[in-house]
Amino acid sequence: MTLASLLVSPPLASAPSAHSALPACPQIFSHGGYPTGPNAWERDQVRQPNNPTAIRRYKAWGASGVEADLQLTKDGTKAVMWHNTSTWGLTGTKKNITDIWWAAGDTALKGRTINRGLFQGETVYTFREWLASMRSAGMVGLVEIKPEAKRSLLSSDPAIKSRAWAEVLGPVKESYRSQEIILYSHDSALTAELRNRVSAAGLSQVLSGGPVWPEVTDWEEPPPSWRLNENAWKTTLQSGAKRVATDFTPQFKTWLQGKCQ
Repeated sequence: MTLASLLVSPPLASAPSAHSALPACPQIFSHGGYPTGPNAWERDQVRQPNNPTAIRRYKAWGASGVEADLQLTKDGTKAVMWHNTSTWGLTGTKKNITDIWWAAGDTALKGRTINRGLFQGETVYTFREWLASMRSAGMVGLVEIKPEAKRSLLSSDPAIKSRAWAEVLGPVKESYRSQEIILYSHDSALTAELRNRVSAAGLSQVLSGGPVWPEVTDWEEPPPSWRLNENAWKTTLQSGAKRVATDFTPQFKTWLQGKCQ
């Protein structure tokens, strides 16, 4: 070894950058906030991403997926994307969704439009139409089968029950290879029947992949401060969650900047 080589300092190891230490950014799933408490439906501003205009808005705000709501019209004849038990928030006579037909009668659901909020003027879409919009937008669809749907999905009439499940699973079978669809319900009886049905159909993958729901705020109109959720967001990000659902899509997207990569 020469004297010259002894005088040359070895290369310094690169120090880890702050950027490389950041956790991976989760995918954002948008959920439209819904008021709580007595007569909450009266204050509902129809923020749910059940229509193409809402889907595009949430995507522009930074969402990779949305949580939307599936109902069934009378006798399970049409799967539609709507969140309220009734047509409150839509034009026309107020009726429960399960008591009216999609396109027949003077109280039909088809053609009614939203009469308040950000998406005023949009109409109600069938499940199949909604899936097509989600596929076009390149979004992941998390679909809640609303408890009211069990009137048809768990009907004692085999014809109604069979037709209702065909309305739910038919569009999924057509689309699941070309887009990610996740189905779930908060109703335990519906959840059990859903699990049995999708397993029998070879569609068990549609039961997994949903986001975590960390937010601690109860939604109200006008909306509460998003800052109430900061600690919960921080904990969720540090836990390594891959998908996070939020009622505050643009605020959460901005909050993530500099905290993940």
